Amino acid sequence: MVRISWVIGGPQGSGVDTSANLFGDAIAKAGYYIFGNREYYSNIKGKHSYFTLTISDVPTASISDDIDILSTFEAETIFQHFRQLKGVLLYDKNIEGAKLSNMMFMEHEVRHNISQVLSSHGLEESISGVLSYLKNNGITVIPIDFDSTLTKIMNEVNQSSTVVGKAKNVIAVAASYGLLGLDKKFLIAAVSSIFKKEEYRKINSLAVDYGMAQVQPKHDLKALPMNGSRLRVDGNYMSALGKIFGGLRMQTYYPITPASDESEFIESHQMLDLENEKEELKKAGAVVLQMEDEIAAVNTAIAAALTGARTATATSGPGFSLMCEGIGWAGMNEVPIVITYYMRGGPSTGLPTRSAQTDLKFALNAGHGEFPKIVIASGDHTEVFRDAFWALNLAEKYQTPVIHLIEKTLANSYTTIDEGPFNYNALRISRGKIVKASESYRRFELSDDGISPRAFLGSGPGKIIHEGDEHNEYGHIAEEVNIRFNMYEKRMKKLETAAKEMSERDCINTYGNMDSDTVIVTWGSSKLPVIDALEMLKADGIDIGVIQIRVFSPFPKSAISRLLANKQTIIAVESNYTAQAGQIITENTGIMPTHCILKWNGRMITREEIYKSIRRIKSGASKRIALNGGV
Repeated sequence: MVRISWVIGGPQGSGVDTSANLFGDAIAKAGYYIFGNREYYSNIKGKHSYFTLTISDVPTASISDDIDILSTFEAETIFQHFRQLKGVLLYDKNIEGAKLSNMMFMEHEVRHNISQVLSSHGLEESISGVLSYLKNNGITVIPIDFDSTLTKIMNEVNQSSTVVGKAKNVIAVAASYGLLGLDKKFLIAAVSSIFKKEEYRKINSLAVDYGMAQVQPKHDLKALPMNGSRLRVDGNYMSALGKIFGGLRMQTYYPITPASDESEFIESHQMLDLENEKEELKKAGAVVLQMEDEIAAVNTAIAAALTGARTATATSGPGFSLMCEGIGWAGMNEVPIVITYYMRGGPSTGLPTRSAQTDLKFALNAGHGEFPKIVIASGDHTEVFRDAFWALNLAEKYQTPVIHLIEKTLANSYTTIDEGPFNYNALRISRGKIVKASESYRRFELSDDGISPRAFLGSGPGKIIHEGDEHNEYGHIAEEVNIRFNMYEKRMKKLETAAKEMSERDCINTYGNMDSDTVIVTWGSSKLPVIDALEMLKADGIDIGVIQIRVFSPFPKSAISRLLANKQTIIAVESNYTAQAGQIITENTGIMPTHCILKWNGRMITREEIYKSIRRIKSGASKRIALNGGV
């Protein structure tokens, strides 16, 4: 199996993302699968940003603790990552004298830790000291002369240093690519697809030539055949596409990391030119409104839904906090809206550009009082697309808020997927019980399944009344005990109906050996490194099962109870401190996880962390393993 870990880093705003996209596109064009994860600070420019990419000849969905190739033209990236390096460092030969003490954007605690490592080996606290450390540990270091390379390019294209200087990242990418042994044509094709202007295309094509010429291949990768089309996608865009395919007509938002990219994508691509476009999608595009705050965003979405528009809003933790009263109003008035909730580090502003799975219970209990809400959690990029589509169907079918959980990890990571299994043409829009408002229309008519016939505002002569208070079948405020009893029960019945109608396949996925007496229970993006670690564990004779929970409300009690029955070892894997999904399992089934593997530092769990943790558990280690890897 091919599995190579590549990292590129640099100051925020220096083009790290563009470089990673270029490199990933070239690798994908050569037929390899990729999974890339972006990490960045919450400042606009200057602090350390980096991108980790896994290259594999089979589908892959996680990153590694170890780095096989580290490429950069600046010093801080080397200081930050040299302890992870296991293969080759590509660096700018002109920064060898850079001192650790001069890293102006580096946090004090990070600088202190690096200083301790170098001083404990009697090495100078500089890039020269790091290079000695690496060489002593068998790491290959390859200096690249970025300045002279840029000068050569300037002389050939007759452009200023300001214009040509931006090709620095492409030189770093080209040198990395040269180590792989792949044909140059794939990288040139990627350059041509990213840089549209001829002058920039020429500059960066020269950067490819000069960058690759400065290294000798360390790997012998050959282009792989591809059957059918393959897509490179990230989470934000997959959620946006799922909504557009699902007939979205209104998206509201207030800018917040990492949710904003989704709304901006919808605004830019609201009309899709599809060969087999559904009739529903030919009628109109989607209106995207940036509101003054999240309170206005959720309330505007509710208003649009009352008129019959398929409506959603997207936000992150602080914004969701502000939306809770509006979500409660939607629950009382049985308004179908979708809230795409991008989870990040909290509380308060917390870690606004880092990932977390800490808001699961918050999403389940958002809004005061009891009212039905459906909560789903995507575990990979294909699921993000399908769940975004599905959420719109669920909201209208059950006439209730649907909360779609996506972590920052999924939002800001990208991967390649085969288009065949993706099969978006099989999806169908379903709008539920829609009628016109007759003069005798009762918006909240009691029903056995808890779902009343729904009429859009202005659809007929009948009155449609919505109040925040308890109400009778017509919507008039009422506090009589039987009305309260019946209306409350009617609303809550929706979850019972949804639980009956959702299939087990809708609610959970299973992987690995489910006959094993050891099973991992996980959810969201934590599934990704778990799945990648299964083969590593199997090679060691550890063949275990995995349950991924996809629906938390209504919770799939019977399926989870059956799958966990008689298991000796149940391991909850989550990116939070309190094993929230594990608690929810116990609340609903009485079954308690025996072990937990937890990570809450904002960085993605790696496949090695899962592999090593399962090995520890199998050897009788602690029942609670806390992970703290990453930079």
